[in-house]
Amino acid sequence: MHEFSIAMNIIEIAEAEASKANANAVKELVLDVGTMSGIEFYALDAALEMAVKNTILEKTEININKIQAKAKCAECGNAFEIQHVFDPCPKCSSLYHELLSGKELQLKSLVIDVDD
Repeated sequence: MHEFSIAMNIIEIAEAEASKANANAVKELVLDVGTMSGIEFYALDAALEMAVKNTILEKTEININKIQAKAKCAECGNAFEIQHVFDPCPKCSSLYHELLSGKELQLKSLVIDVDD
């Protein structure tokens, strides 16, 4: 389950950024994860739930934005949503396309609580 190592890396990054800001808590963490990133969403949820235990993120609200994969057909230029890498263009049935989105895996934002 590589999602657990990904979750641990996300927690490390969030803790480092919170530490730089002298935060005493992280209220919210937002992730962007593409549908073709190779991440199983339910496994990432479970891994994050385990990874935050005994950290500054233990009570953090974690939101995951699911980014739907989109491609552009190399033959006709049609942009379309794809579920699998070999999905044909719905307009011309070509299998040749460029992936426009869906491979994302990024920590988009943190909302922290700082003592004044």
